[in-house]
Amino acid sequence: MKRLPVIIAALLLLMPAMLKAQAGIDVSRFQDSINWKRVAKHSKVEFAYIKATEGASITDPMYKYNVKKAREAGLLVGSYHVYSSRTTAYQQFANFKKALGKTKQDLVPVLDIEATHCHKLYMKRVDKLLELMEKEYGAKPMIYTSEKLYKTHFNIKKYKKYHFFIANYKREPAVAYTLWQYTQHGKLKGIAGFVDLSKFNRKYTVENIKIKKKAVEAEPAEKPSQTNQPAKAATAQGQADAKPAAKPVSKPAATPAAK
Repeated sequence: MKRLPVIIAALLLLMPAMLKAQAGIDVSRFQDSINWKRVAKHSKVEFAYIKATEGASITDPMYKYNVKKAREAGLLVGSYHVYSSRTTAYQQFANFKKALGKTKQDLVPVLDIEATHCHKLYMKRVDKLLELMEKEYGAKPMIYTSEKLYKTHFNIKKYKKYHFFIANYKREPAVAYTLWQYTQHGKLKGIAGFVDLSKFNRKYTVENIKIKKKAVEAEPAEKPSQTNQPAKAATAQGQADAKPAAKPVSKPAATPAAK
């Protein structure tokens, strides 16, 4: 009994970290119409991953609504694509890119790989889809999968630089993970049915899965020069598109049409 105050003190110290760990949800049309303002009031919820697409032709009908309302409520938002073994990486990427359009993405995209959607997992196709997503969004996608599929296909050196989002509803994953989806039966005010809940590995925070903003070139379009050198070319055509320094001529040259 003398140890009880010590145990209580330890739990009180751990409580903020425990609350912080329950940091996110992922949703799709199966959650129907979500009251995102109510969801965002939960101190445990920092972000939402929202289903965008599946395979080469399926678009989640609630995607754009969910992204818009979740961001308006102040949550960080990311999008996920459910992989299909029935179509090519290029077709699936085209579907994902079209659905996202110009929607604001705060978090790295997620490639969702589940046994129910993979009659046979072609790893070259998976790799190509990961490559296309990284090139488009400027960050390595996070891979969502089960612990079993991780051990079978991803537990090798070439995937060490990826973040993994592991689903295990019985215990903490015994593999390297960034996010752990620990239940399919979470309950939150603002969502009528069940919702998937996730928490971070203690080594990571939401900062690790944010899309880093690209550095903006600060150089102005026209920059005064102290030399008589022509201005630097601003397009891929090189110096052909550069504006030469003005010099007096006896007859004005024809002005090219504006591009």
